[in-house]
Order: sequence, then C-alpha cells, then structure tokens
Amino acid sequence: MAGRIRPNVTYDGVATFYDAGNGNGACLFGPTDDVLTAAMNHTDYETSQACGAYIRVTAASGASITVRITNECPLPCAPGQLDLSAEAFAKLATPSAGQIPITWTLLSPTTSDTISIRYKTGSSRYWCGIQAVGHRNPLARLEVRDGTTWRRLPRTEYNYFLSEQGKGCGGDIRLTDIYGETLTVEGVAVRPDVLQGTGTQFKVH
Repeated sequence: MAGRIRPNVTYDGVATFYDAGNGNGACLFGPTDDVLTAAMNHTDYETSQACGAYIRVTAASGASITVRITNECPLPCAPGQLDLSAEAFAKLATPSAGQIPITWTLLSPTTSDTISIRYKTGSSRYWCGIQAVGHRNPLARLEVRDGTTWRRLPRTEYNYFLSEQGKGCGGDIRLTDIYGETLTVEGVAVRPDVLQGTGTQFKVH
C-alpha cells in the first residue's frame, strides 16, 4: 500500500527551498506555525498520498532534520527532490547554497496528536469531500460505509477524498495507512471546514 514512498528505503535527491508563507499548501491542511515543512516533488507526491508524511532529511554534511509534507513541488521538480521551507533548509545549509544533495527516509514518529476529520467547504449529504488530518503515517485509502459495504473514495491532488453522489457522507469512515492498519471512525457529521477529532491514531512503525 506504500506506493512510491516506502518504509526503510533511503531516497537520493536534492533540496531547494521556498517561502512557505502561512504554512498552507497543496495538501490543504491549513495554516500552521510549524516551520519545518516541505513540498514533495510531483512524482513522489503521488496524487497527494505523500501529504502528512514525516520525512527525515540528511545533507552531505551530516546535518539532518525532520519535516512534514504539506505541499507539492510541481514539475520540473525531479523524483527525489524536496522543496523545503526556508527555515528547514537553513538547518541543513546556508541559503546562498540554493540547492544541495540530500538523502531522505520516511518516518513513523511518536506524536501526541490524534487524527481529525474535515469535510470540504460545500459538502452536504448529497456530495462531500473528506480529509484526514494529523495522521502519523501516510494514508493509503479512505472508505465510507455505504449500507452494509465499504466504499473506497477516489483521492484528489488537493488531498480530499470525494463522494460525488453523496454515498456515505456523514456516516462511518474507515482509514487505512500504508502499513495496512485500519481505523474506523463512527458517525462523523457533515460539518464543512471544521476539524472533528477522532481520538485515534495509527501505530508507530
């Protein structure tokens, strides 16, 4: 289920940097005070599956940092490339370097955060977009209960899962991470643009 970014694999690439502004990005997690973030290259972004992933980045000097993926670096960003926030890049090299060689690996960190669910603006029981926020491990799929079955929702580039016909909107949600762990959240009401806590979290790997 891991897709392109797999556990226990070291990736080679380059790091550049950009002004992350208020911390929001293509993943649409919203503004954040966390300045140690990064944009994943288009290929490894993989239709937003990289969103929320924690990545350990190491420079040739040996300096390393942990960043969270909140954005996408569009083409021509190459596979393996990370576009770090300016603050994150400065912990690895002087900004005048502009671009540096790096290696990076996926983490499954300890965290006190739990997962929240957010419905997209405009959602109703007839159409909805659903997003999971705060997951420790990358999310492989999101399903909604449709009667007696689970319906897997398609993922968008902007990190929402869509139910075009309203199936399952406001009902039970099942989340599965790239390690195959499944969490079921019961009866999440359709409250557009509101973070609703679940009290659950994926295991550390």
